[in-house]
Amino acid sequence: MSADTHKLDFSGSPINQSLSPDDKIDLFRTMVRIRRFEQAALKYYNAGKMGGFLHLYIGQESVAVGTLSLCGDNDHNITAYRCHAHALASGMNMNECMAELYGKATGCSKGKGGSMHFFAPDKNYWGGHGIVAGQTPLGLGLGYGLKYKGLEGCALSYMGEGAVNQGAFHESLNIAALFEIPVVFIIENNGYSMGTSQKRSSSYRGCLAQRAEGYDMDWDVVDGSDIYQVRAKAHIAMERARKQHKPSILEITTYRYYGHSVADANAKKYRTPEEIQSYKDNHDPINLWRQKLIAEGVLTEDSAKEIDDAAKEEAAASVKFAEESPAPTIESIMDDVYWESDNNTEASKIGRHFFND
Repeated sequence: MSADTHKLDFSGSPINQSLSPDDKIDLFRTMVRIRRFEQAALKYYNAGKMGGFLHLYIGQESVAVGTLSLCGDNDHNITAYRCHAHALASGMNMNECMAELYGKATGCSKGKGGSMHFFAPDKNYWGGHGIVAGQTPLGLGLGYGLKYKGLEGCALSYMGEGAVNQGAFHESLNIAALFEIPVVFIIENNGYSMGTSQKRSSSYRGCLAQRAEGYDMDWDVVDGSDIYQVRAKAHIAMERARKQHKPSILEITTYRYYGHSVADANAKKYRTPEEIQSYKDNHDPINLWRQKLIAEGVLTEDSAKEIDDAAKEEAAASVKFAEESPAPTIESIMDDVYWESDNNTEASKIGRHFFND
């Protein structure tokens, strides 16, 4: 295990050598689409078109895109409330995501979930979750299901670094190790949980992932600005889960440009402007990947601009779609709450649901 891998070159790893030029461009395209989607969301959130919270992923795109690019048919993923990138990287479209932000019936959660609750079970994406670390035992359950069914796959359970101190997370680690569950816990460490720095909120020696040693689990630290490194190290952990049913922790260092949420009024007070600008100048994952692909002869500045322009247009079209979509009806308020009730399953006849007296 290593906590100092920032200077190593992972482009030659087998999983990255298998990337075609089109694959590499697709990674770039997905990251750009995520950023343009969120920039559009920010604009219209600030214009008062959306309610609730908005947790932006801008600056972290290579983490979700790099890891989820490794997923196959039997791999599943679940994350916390900063969930837009995972949704788009899992194959959801901008229309259903933007409509959800607007609270419209055409949204992926029928307008009832908002920013923190995107879901696409048909794409093995089990959503964003608003309770800190609440998704970690659910991710454990996804892995347990794979093992129970005898499927060769793994579950990716994402969280921010602030979630590592929650009891549910430690309980999940204990069970994952004891039962040998094929799950990879991914700490997206952007340095600040809410408005508090990591050093002020977590006790640790070398890094947060090192806590895995207390549960006899493998761990590693990854430079989240390097998509080659993200893929190389995530692939090792995912193969360990698939082939050996062994869990792991990956701590992926990254950075968010904006606050914890858009409502974080102190986002520029607990971080210096110089710190934020330094990350944008030196570690922006999209810029670094674009430069790398241009150096490799895979991409040109012109083709990069075409991809960016297309992403802007797609984001603008999703805003138009959302604004023209209908709001949920009062009659639908009880729908899509319990799947069992909607589908009248046997399970729906057991016990009593709180809205059925």
